Amino acid sequence: MENKLGDLMRTTMTNIEELVKVSNVVGEPIMAPEGTMLIPISKASFGFGGGGGDSKNGGRDNLNAGSAAGVKIEPLGFLVVKDGNARMVNLSPQTNNSAERMLDLVPQVLDKVDQLFARK
Repeated sequence: MENKLGDLMRTTMTNIEELVKVSNVVGEPIMAPEGTMLIPISKASFGFGGGGGDSKNGGRDNLNAGSAAGVKIEPLGFLVVKDGNARMVNLSPQTNNSAERMLDLVPQVLDKVDQLFARK
C-alpha cells in the first residue's frame, strides 16, 4: 500500500515539474524587425497537497488516497534587449515593494556595469 501512495505522489510531482519549467517563467525570445529582442518574463506559484489512509474491508487492504496541485503563471513583463542594452518593461503598475523594485532595476544596473568596464 505504501508503494501505491508513493506512486501517486511521484506522479503528481512529475506533473508539477512539467508545468513549472523555466520556459514557462522565462519565455522564448521574440525578435522584432528592428533588431530588438523581447523576452517574456512570468512568475510561477504552485501548491501541492496529498494524503491517504488504508482500511481493511472483508480481509482486503484498501488504499484511499488523493492528491491535488495548483499552478498559477502570471505574466510580469518583458526583458527588452536592444543595441546591447537591456531593460525590464512591466505589465503591471509599479509597486512600492522595494524587493520587486530592486529586481526591476537589475537589467539597468548590469548595463551600467558593462558600460563602465567597456570604457576601461
